[in-house]
Amino acid sequence: MRPEQIELLVTPGTPTIHPEGSRVVVATSRPSLAADAYVGQLLALTLGGDGPTTPQRLTQGRHDSAPRYSPDGRLVGFLRADGGPAQLALMNADGGEPRVVTDRLLGVSDFAFSPDSRHVVLVSREPEAGRYGSLDGVGPAAEDPRLITGHRYQANGVGYTRDRPAQLFLLELPDLDAEPPVEPTGRAKDAAAKAGTEDQHRTVPALQQLTDGIADHRVPVFAPDGRTVYFVAALHPTQDTDLRVGVYATDTTGAAPRLVTAGAPDLAAASVAPTPDGRALYVLASDTGSDGQDFVARNPAVYLADLDADGVATTAPRRLTDPETMDPSGGDGRLVPTGDGGVLVVVNARGRGELVHVDGGAGVRTLHSGDDVVTGVAAAAGRIVVTVSSPTSAGDLAQLVDDGTDTGLRTLTDLSAPLRSATEVIVPVERTVTAADGYPVHGWVLVPSGPGPHPVLLNIHGGPYAQYGWNLFDEAQVYAEAGYAVVMCNPRGSAGYGQEHGRSIRQAMGTVDASDVLTFLEGAVDADPALDGTRLGVMGGSYGGFLTAWLIAHDHRFAGAVVERGFLDPDGFAGTSDIGSFFGHEYVGRDPEAMRAQSPLAVADQVRTPTLVIHSEQDLRCPLPQAQRYFERLLDAGVDAQLLVFPGENHELSRSGTPWHRVQRFEAILRFWQRRLPVTAS
Repeated sequence: MRPEQIELLVTPGTPTIHPEGSRVVVATSRPSLAADAYVGQLLALTLGGDGPTTPQRLTQGRHDSAPRYSPDGRLVGFLRADGGPAQLALMNADGGEPRVVTDRLLGVSDFAFSPDSRHVVLVSREPEAGRYGSLDGVGPAAEDPRLITGHRYQANGVGYTRDRPAQLFLLELPDLDAEPPVEPTGRAKDAAAKAGTEDQHRTVPALQQLTDGIADHRVPVFAPDGRTVYFVAALHPTQDTDLRVGVYATDTTGAAPRLVTAGAPDLAAASVAPTPDGRALYVLASDTGSDGQDFVARNPAVYLADLDADGVATTAPRRLTDPETMDPSGGDGRLVPTGDGGVLVVVNARGRGELVHVDGGAGVRTLHSGDDVVTGVAAAAGRIVVTVSSPTSAGDLAQLVDDGTDTGLRTLTDLSAPLRSATEVIVPVERTVTAADGYPVHGWVLVPSGPGPHPVLLNIHGGPYAQYGWNLFDEAQVYAEAGYAVVMCNPRGSAGYGQEHGRSIRQAMGTVDASDVLTFLEGAVDADPALDGTRLGVMGGSYGGFLTAWLIAHDHRFAGAVVERGFLDPDGFAGTSDIGSFFGHEYVGRDPEAMRAQSPLAVADQVRTPTLVIHSEQDLRCPLPQAQRYFERLLDAGVDAQLLVFPGENHELSRSGTPWHRVQRFEAILRFWQRRLPVTAS
C-alpha cells in the first residue's frame, strides 16, 4: 500500500437495523485527497442474502454519519457535515431527500430517538455568549479572557471545554411529508420582523435545552416510558479532581438531573441501556477506586442496576462481568440492547474484538471470536449485524448467523476490494515469543514480498493500555509495501490480556515493557531468515513515542528512530496536557526521582541514534513542548535529529488528520527510513 492509497481505505461506522429486521443502514468514510477531507454517505442493504452484495447508496452528502432508524421504522436520522459542523438530518426510511433539522453553531455530536419516534434528544456544545462565533465580529483573538479555576478545561481535538460544554437538547420531530417551511425574504421578512413572527418561519425546529452546567453530558438514551432520559456526566462536587462519572436521569421537561448510581459512587460510567420493561438499567463503567483516580489498566465492567418508580437505582449496581479478565470497551464503547433483556458488548482480547452477550439472568456468552476486530454492533428483530475489520479489510458489514448449517459471521459487503485490487495486502503472521522471565509476548510480523533479508521496523503502539490486533493496519501496510518487515507486539502494559498484564508497568514504565518489545523483535528475527537483524529501526507514537525514546537512550542497535507525539517529559506533562492532572501521576508517580527514572527527556543525552521527531501543533494530549524540549536535548547531545511539526493537527494526526497531512507524514517517514535504513543494502 502506497501512502496515497489511503483513499482506498473505506471504513464503515456503527450500523442500524430496521425495527422489522429487513434492512440495515451504515455510514462509510474514507480520506479524499481531492477534498482534503473525509467523505462518505449512507449505504443500505437488504438482509437475508447468502453473501456479499452491492449496497445501495442512500444519501449524497459530503460526509454523512451515525445513522439510526426511528423505533417505528419510518425515519432514518443521521449526522450531516457539508463543510461545517455536523447537524442532525432526517429522511423517510423509504427514501427521499434528507432534511437538516438543526442549525447548532458548534454542531451535533450524538442523538437518540424517543420510543414513540416523536422526539429526539441530541448532544451539542453550547458556547458561552461572545465565544466561538456566537457574536458577530468577535473572532477568537478578540474574545474576552478566560479565567481558569480548575485542572480540566481543555480536550484534545476540541480545545477549551468549560466555556462550551456538551448539553442535551430535545427536538420535536417535524412532519417530513408536510411542505417544508420557507424563510421569508424582502418585504415578507420585514413584515415578519415587525409582527414579531420570525420564529413561525424557522427553517429548523426550535430546541428545548434539558441540561446546563460546565460538565459534558453524553450518550443519552430514552427510558421505555418516553419521558425519562438517561445520560452520563461528572456532576459531582469533586469532578475536577477525580475520574468518577455518574449515571443521571432527567425528563423531557428539563427537570434537575437526579443521580441514578448513588450506590456506586466510585464508578466512571461510559454507556447505559435500560431493560425493555424499564425496571433495570445496564451500565458500562470502570471502578476508579476510593480516590477516584485509579485508572491504569482498569477494565470496565457491565453492571445491572434495579430501578425504583423514579428511575433511581434501589441498591448498588450488580457487576455482571469480571474486569480482571474481560475488557468490554471495544467497538464504539456502547451497550447495545438485544430486545431479549440483554445487551451486546465488544470485548478486547489478544488483538481481537469479540462480540459478547451479557444478560442479568442468563450470564455472559461469547457470540463471535475470530481473527478479526468487531468495531460496531446493531441488533433488532432478533438479528445482529456488525462492522468488522480483518487483516485484509478496513471494515465490512457482517451478519451473525446460527441456522444449524452456518454459524458465525456472514460477510455482507466487500468494501476493501478496490484496495486489494490496487495493491498487495500483506497478511500478518502471528507469533508468541517467550521473554527471559518466562512471560509470553504476543504479536505479529509482516514480511514484504520479494527476496530478503529485509530491513526491520519495530513498531510500538500507543496507550499504553491499547493493543495491536487482527485488523488491517495502514501503517504496517505502507512500510511493508516500501520493503520493510514490520514487527509489532503487545508488551506488558497493553490491553487485551487482563488487568494484571496492563498494570505491570504502573510506575515502572520502561522496564518489562522495554524488555518485552526487544524480546519479541529478537525472536521474530531469529524465527525468519527473511528478516535482517543487522538492519533495524524503531518507531512509535504517544506511549510508543515514549518507549521508542527510552529504548534508543539505552540500546544503540537501531539505525534510526521515529519518535512521534510522545509522552517524553513527565515533569512537564501536568498543567499542559488535557490529561496531565492524572495520567502521569498514576503511570510514573509523583516522586521527582521516580519520575526522572522514567523520563526519556532525562536520558536524552545518552541517545546516539539518528532520530526524526514528529508532532502536531494542536496536540493537547502530548503537547508540542514535549517534542520541542526533547528535540533540543538531542541537538545538545550531538544527535542527528530533525523535528517535523504539522500545523492544525492534534494527537490523532496518523489516524484522522487531514488526508494531505497523512500522506505527507508517510512520505516524510519513508524518506527518513530510506536514508537511514535503505531497503537495498549498500
